[in-house]
Amino acid sequence: MAEILALVEARLRSALGEPDARADVTFLGTDRIEVLRFLDGDVVRYATLGMSGQPMADPTSPLADPVKGPRAELVLSVRVGLAATDQVLRPLAVLAASPQVEGLVVAPGASLDLGDPLWPGAPFTSVLVAESGGLVEDLELDEPMDPVRFLPLLPMTPNEAAWKRVRGAQELQERWLTHGTDLRDPLRTSVPLD
Repeated sequence: MAEILALVEARLRSALGEPDARADVTFLGTDRIEVLRFLDGDVVRYATLGMSGQPMADPTSPLADPVKGPRAELVLSVRVGLAATDQVLRPLAVLAASPQVEGLVVAPGASLDLGDPLWPGAPFTSVLVAESGGLVEDLELDEPMDPVRFLPLLPMTPNEAAWKRVRGAQELQERWLTHGTDLRDPLRTSVPLD
């Protein structure tokens, strides 16, 4: 696990630069999850480190495979200085620990709901998991291990999350695109959903 996480951190550094801060959170019965912060002009990126140490297991499977299975880390990008977004560290660690705690397999198109704002005063309580391969390239591991995917998180308002449950992730993403929604704006309101 330590070797994998060293490779993951190296990939994050090569894609995003040097982190200017890091924090770690440990939940009872889980491996430690770190959250690294990277500044990029007027955007701050938060990336988890630790989620990919173990493969995610299908919750219906009687035995978890210790080697094979999807691996991922989460990346959230928001504009700097508009909100207290550094308070997102613990919520991000909670999301990254969900495969170990709840047996979830986090994949593109999924919704992850915290039930509380992502940071104080945030209009978002959940995120949409987007496709990997854009900002941080997938990290290939030795066979038979699956690659580590760096999954972007797109904050959703409660109305957007409800609409996504009915219409699907693709339609919500198309609606954001059609309306020119700035998904990095930590203060944005819900996209028109009529």
